[in-house]
Amino acid sequence: MSTQTQIPSYAEGLTELQNNLVTMLPQDALDVFEADANALKANHQNILKLNVGDKAPNFSLSNAIGETTTLQSLLEKGKVVLTFYRGSWCPYCNLQLNQYQQVLEDINSLGANLVAVSPQTPDESLNIKEKNELQFEVLSDNGNIVTRQFTTVFKNGETPIETMKALGIDFDSHYADDSQELPVPAVFIIEKDSTISFAKAIDGDYRNRVEASDIIYSLKK
Repeated sequence: MSTQTQIPSYAEGLTELQNNLVTMLPQDALDVFEADANALKANHQNILKLNVGDKAPNFSLSNAIGETTTLQSLLEKGKVVLTFYRGSWCPYCNLQLNQYQQVLEDINSLGANLVAVSPQTPDESLNIKEKNELQFEVLSDNGNIVTRQFTTVFKNGETPIETMKALGIDFDSHYADDSQELPVPAVFIIEKDSTISFAKAIDGDYRNRVEASDIIYSLKK
């Protein structure tokens, strides 16, 4: 039974976040990130590697405190809402995961558990978990081994990485490898028999994310 939480709007949150970033970041940095996002949108059209009706492959990943978590063990408890994100340094990831936390009771009441996956180290997974007070599993997929089975993975550009560095963000320190690869954000709902019943990525522009309302609506169907 749903708790009828007020479902936050990512679109509204995005507008507020972008207005804040305009006041926080220099224009040349904003221009770099805008060009990067637009290029990613143009370059990545067919994002999802698995779609509705496909079987999700089992995986084994470390959570934020280094414990091993498998998809199979999660599915024994119920459906799984699986979301792939970039990292704790990404303001859009923080916004998305924070909003998903706000509807976590609804997700749980509809028979599902939420799990977030990124290529970050467990320490950085713990960082984003604590920063956003996340009460769901945040898993580390070093090298995007699992992630590339679900969604597109690409090498981050040198220009945005150098721009981040100039802003005091050490991109490479968040990851255990030096591939500089990131996932295109995507969300899947996996039924208890491993069948995917929901699969969505908005586009290659990392600023655009799946609304929490889409997840809740799909779980209610």
